[in-house]
Amino acid sequence: SPPEEVEDASEPTKRDRSHLENTLKLNEEKPADDVSGVLQRLRKIYHSSIKPLEHSYRYNELRQHEITDTLDGVSRSPWPLACSTQVPHSLLGLDNTPYQLYTGAEPTTSEFTVIMHGPKLKTIEGIVMAADSARSFSPLEKFGQNFLEKLIGIEVPHKLLERVTFVDTPGIIENRKQQERGYPFNDVCQWFIDRADLIFVVFDPTKLDVGLELEMLFRQLKGRESQIRIILNKADSLATQELMRVYGALFWSLAPLINVTEPPRVYVSSFWPHDYNPETHRDLFLKEEISLLEDLNQVIENRMENKIAFIRQHAIRVRIHALLVDRYLQTYKDKMTFFSDGELVFRDIVEDPDRFYIFKSILAKTNVSKFDLPNREAYKDFFGINPITSFKLLSQQCSYMGGCFLDKIEKAITRELPDLLGSIGLGKKPNVLSCDVTGCGETPKNRYRKP
Repeated sequence: SPPEEVEDASEPTKRDRSHLENTLKLNEEKPADDVSGVLQRLRKIYHSSIKPLEHSYRYNELRQHEITDTLDGVSRSPWPLACSTQVPHSLLGLDNTPYQLYTGAEPTTSEFTVIMHGPKLKTIEGIVMAADSARSFSPLEKFGQNFLEKLIGIEVPHKLLERVTFVDTPGIIENRKQQERGYPFNDVCQWFIDRADLIFVVFDPTKLDVGLELEMLFRQLKGRESQIRIILNKADSLATQELMRVYGALFWSLAPLINVTEPPRVYVSSFWPHDYNPETHRDLFLKEEISLLEDLNQVIENRMENKIAFIRQHAIRVRIHALLVDRYLQTYKDKMTFFSDGELVFRDIVEDPDRFYIFKSILAKTNVSKFDLPNREAYKDFFGINPITSFKLLSQQCSYMGGCFLDKIEKAITRELPDLLGSIGLGKKPNVLSCDVTGCGETPKNRYRKP
């Protein structure tokens, strides 16, 4: 055969990718939903009813993250957070393009790549993304110029990217210290995690070792286990028996890291455009890939419902935090006398809050679940940097025109947010209270309002 024919024959066969459009429903005409209108109402509820109490009691210093950016336009579409370039590469078909350099089959180990929708294929430098206020990446400047040099944006004219944005993180490097990256890797990951609706953690079958960096990543994912999807990639490179051993080893490695009753869903497939290796379980791999696509599509379809539910969960945590700080402060005032040393008095309260019934009193007087109470140890650190005298009692957080902060957040939790959720997700009218469906419970009586 001529050399040209031999070279063509050696090229790997491409897989049929028609199931992508069918599963993700890219060709279907979807009714235009009022996403901007719902976001505007959600933003108004957050800024008027939740943020005042959050700011007054410095909740962000306890949780160490903010949610404001997610309401100001960053995540109008879900942000799956992938740890391998092969997932977005497979879904978007970027092989044989100049952008395969950034999102090809070989994993990148040094750059954060944001893959988003645009009119044509092009790359955007990180310093440009941070300077463009319309893209809402400006908060990333706080991580320094070294990080911005490791940030790349890629615009792709793909229908899927009209509904979702992918963030490809650098690979885990277990044999190097975080400082060697030149920027706070875990802090940057946390910024994206806080804004992600779905998180893909991708494992190579030859690299299942768990080190400090991976352990730190899973600690950052604590509380978001329902958003995690584990992917065992390159499965067609293993024989059946070896694949079973690798699958078991992966579960064994992840068991100490994911503290949930139900084991996480692990998708076993191979995400590259080439055909599966012969004599492998191609039917299984295809079904696994379709299951993952259906999972992704479900998250996209429920994006607004998930956002409203997340804000309501956030409001509940802010309310509990405010009640606890109020109780710490009230106990401090009760124990203080003219001859008392304020620092010693409060140290006793912080060191042993159970002796002063701090947490039990919250459960007794309010409709707070004991399973929602934060860790007592967290408040030792919190009050270590926030003096108790810098806070006001909840009864003092009221005004004649603006009302009480606690009343506002309780109204948001029990009425406004369930009502907004019902107007889009449950097919009800916006003015109808949806607590019977969402289970928001009875409106609690405000015992902290000044008479």
